[in-house]
Amino acid sequence: MMLAVEISMYPFQQQYQEPILGFIARLNTFTGLRVSTMATCTLVTGEYDEVMRVLGDMLRWSYETYGKAVYVTKFIPGFTPE
Repeated sequence: MMLAVEISMYPFQQQYQEPILGFIARLNTFTGLRVSTMATCTLVTGEYDEVMRVLGDMLRWSYETYGKAVYVTKFIPGFTPE
């Protein structure tokens, strides 16, 4: 099953751009996912299990690299953007 996740990251630091850009850059290294970045969020689309695995890895990596952040997400199962 395909899954689309819309994700917005809000780092707990005054210099918020570096963690956000680093998160997006790392997301773009995963093959098999479609990553579309917009002004306020990033849309990640792919097979359900792969998207969930990558997001779990990304949250751990982000915390270890940049510290705390809030992630606002929308999960849309079965959605494939055009």
